[in-house]
Amino acid sequence: METASLSRPQISLSLSRFCKGRPRIHLDRPAQNPIKLFGFSSKKLVFRRDLRFPASFPIKAKLQIEDDGFVLEDVPHLTDFLPSLHTYPNPLKKSPAYAIVEQDFVNPEDVVSQRVVIRKGSPRGTHFRRAGPREKVYFEPEEVCSCIVTCGGLCPGINTVIREIVCGLNYMYGVTEIMGIKGGYRGFYSSNTIPLSPKSVNDIHKRGGTILGTSRGGHDTTKIVDSIQDRGINQVYIIGGDGTQKGASVIYKEIERRGLKVSVAGIPKTIDNDITVIDKSFGFDTAVEEAQRAINAAHVEAESVDNGLGIVKLMGRYSGFIAMYATLASRDVDCCLIPESPFYLEGEGGLFDFIEKRLKENGHMVVVLAEGAGQELVAQSMRAVDETDASGNQLLHDVGLWLAQNVKDHFTTNRKMTVNLKYVDPTYMIRAIPSNASDNIYCTLLAHGAVHGAMAGYTGFTIGPVNNRHAYIPTLSEIYTPFYVVLKCVTETQNKVGITDRMWARLLASTNQPSFLNYKEHIRGKLNVEYLKMIEDLRGLREGTQPATPSENEFGEDIQKSTDSSPSARG
Repeated sequence: METASLSRPQISLSLSRFCKGRPRIHLDRPAQNPIKLFGFSSKKLVFRRDLRFPASFPIKAKLQIEDDGFVLEDVPHLTDFLPSLHTYPNPLKKSPAYAIVEQDFVNPEDVVSQRVVIRKGSPRGTHFRRAGPREKVYFEPEEVCSCIVTCGGLCPGINTVIREIVCGLNYMYGVTEIMGIKGGYRGFYSSNTIPLSPKSVNDIHKRGGTILGTSRGGHDTTKIVDSIQDRGINQVYIIGGDGTQKGASVIYKEIERRGLKVSVAGIPKTIDNDITVIDKSFGFDTAVEEAQRAINAAHVEAESVDNGLGIVKLMGRYSGFIAMYATLASRDVDCCLIPESPFYLEGEGGLFDFIEKRLKENGHMVVVLAEGAGQELVAQSMRAVDETDASGNQLLHDVGLWLAQNVKDHFTTNRKMTVNLKYVDPTYMIRAIPSNASDNIYCTLLAHGAVHGAMAGYTGFTIGPVNNRHAYIPTLSEIYTPFYVVLKCVTETQNKVGITDRMWARLLASTNQPSFLNYKEHIRGKLNVEYLKMIEDLRGLREGTQPATPSENEFGEDIQKSTDSSPSARG
């Protein structure tokens, strides 16, 4: 495959931050068709000029790029590969529910900006196609045969999404043929379908879990698309996380290759809130609300005894949003540990030191940690072998039990101090409950937006709010062009807590905990250069960046110079 190039000046673009585990893409040859590209570098926002592509370069992403830095990252449409499709008047024109709506349909030119704060003269940034009903649709109600499938782990609100897709198709568009695929992706080829109607899904939103069942793995593209084709399905609604949406994009591409009139719509699902681009994922508010109950229980236990310590482990494999927001909402937490912010146990300024100080001050303490926090420390101490589940996700070590045992050992052996420790793990309780009021409303908007998009002929998209406006976001996962990764496809990167953002600073101010990264107060002069570099590298790995160089720390200061001038170095 030919490479894309920059003509003036010649620049080699490294995309390792966004392509972990994939070869880097270099732009090193002049070519044809100059366009301007707005994208991201590893350090800052950049505006790249004179990017050129050969005519043979397989550009799959639908991008509209203008001179002022406006970028529309559009979603695929059935007419991209079936140009002769007929359109029909939207049935909503006759709907009593929409008769009073001032603006019945979304203007096809409406877009949603990913950036709400810009500076004068700066590029306008990335935009997405606005979600909502269109004046023309590409399916007649009588011809629609739709299916719904749920994949991956459980999450509050799945049943609400299922219910609202069914009711939206039936009440708004008059669709009657709707089926549920049982047991995840493998249900396409190994299980019977179940018929769905507004009556059969009437009260499922009051239950946790998913009425369709779920599973991890089982994705066989050929078998799945064969099943879709054999059953006459022409609308597929896929509810799942980033791995599931990657699978959805593969299904869409196979459907496109076969030239089938089938719309594939994704509804992003992850309780961890780690899907990028969208504001948040459904079920997150419910998870935070339920997590507070566990935190409150730990707080009651801790304050009822001398030197009471409550440790609460919450969900958050790679992102600590649940732990952070539950901590902020609770106000009973003394320390919050998340995957994005490495910590250390021993020594001045370490976690053990902070626990001892807080117990002496207050007589009790509550620690909240995400399940992905401190995994490097656990792996080092246990010398564990990495394993993965059926979806390819790394199986995490139980950091909660590990931390609880280490705290007991430290204070019993080293400090001769009695600590009454209570460990609370509400992980599966949180994700198995029905969604709360705000999530139910959110799920309704997601489901209806997906239905409107599929009926309008869009395909290979994910629905979600971008700056509080629902938009259609492409789910394309393969790297067809360098800029597609630079523009951060929804399935290519993970949403993570920014430990340099104000929200994390608000948490630190609320708990009054140390950041465990403040080298100026806690580490400088106490540890050797190799350990400093190790912590820098861990931060780099968590953020998806290259490991820090050994000569510079996060403050841009010379590490060797700092350690040489420390008391230990001088003495």
